Amino acid sequence: MAFPNITDIVTTTLANRSGIIADNVTNNNIILAKLNEGGRIKLFSGGRLIYQEIAFAKNANGGWYTGYDVLPVGAQDVISAAEFGIKQYAVPVVISGLEQLQNSGREQITDLMEERMGVAESTMANDISTGLYSDGLGSGGKQIVGLDAAVPATPTTGTYGGIDRSSAANAFWRPQITTAQTTLANVQSQMSAMWAKCSRGKDTPDMILQGNTFWGFWMASLQAVQRFTDPGAAKLGFASTRFMNADVFLDGGIGGAATATNAYFLNSKYIHFRPHKDRNMVPLAPNKRYAINQDSEVSILAFAGAMTMSGSQFQGRITGA
Repeated sequence: MAFPNITDIVTTTLANRSGIIADNVTNNNIILAKLNEGGRIKLFSGGRLIYQEIAFAKNANGGWYTGYDVLPVGAQDVISAAEFGIKQYAVPVVISGLEQLQNSGREQITDLMEERMGVAESTMANDISTGLYSDGLGSGGKQIVGLDAAVPATPTTGTYGGIDRSSAANAFWRPQITTAQTTLANVQSQMSAMWAKCSRGKDTPDMILQGNTFWGFWMASLQAVQRFTDPGAAKLGFASTRFMNADVFLDGGIGGAATATNAYFLNSKYIHFRPHKDRNMVPLAPNKRYAINQDSEVSILAFAGAMTMSGSQFQGRITGA
């Protein structure tokens, strides 16, 4: 049988932590933390696909004129949208009838659930972090589409966001790629060249994510007097150095998903994280689920959404360190 006082605690614990879970997962990942800081995490309310608006061409009406020259006023089709599929993720939190009996006091059961919620949060944070680097093919194509598709090593093939990158007409949808070998001797020149490729006026990369090997070259290339950090990035809880006006982060380490020899030059202005308003790392309703043939209760934390992009040409990747 169910124990009402314990079940209420389980349910309340999950419900009260809904917003905290989303915050904890976001703050555990540098990509999401930077997107959140820049207001790039936006909920969507429904639909079969997530549409991300993009400006793919200049207004052809623009031009120089003199005196009474006739100005062109033809309609200009310069705005379109990339489309992204909704990906789902869930992590169940389970408590058995025996555990309920063994933790019959309010304080004990709360502690147990807090521990399990912590594990569930860490699991969700790690899996989403890994997914943000993926090509979306993991778990039989169910994984969230990440940087391996958004900024692929071969940018002239494949379809991303419903747009075919192999077409010359869609060259604006190709990121900047460098595949030449990066070493300690040339790491700074490689980074300078990539910076220039990704920049247009004030549109420049604001975060550089490096795998272990690349980061080792970068750090070894710095003189002691050049090692400075950004207080803003430090507030996010991540150690960083600076290159131009971008924060440079090691996103490898223990369990890190960044490829060891890669560096991503990202302009977060054009990257978006789009959770569904009813699946932003929250418990599924009903909050408690009873097993038909087991003495246990299950609550499920769930996410649905996508990482989207509105400007591929401003993103870059150096491979082969």
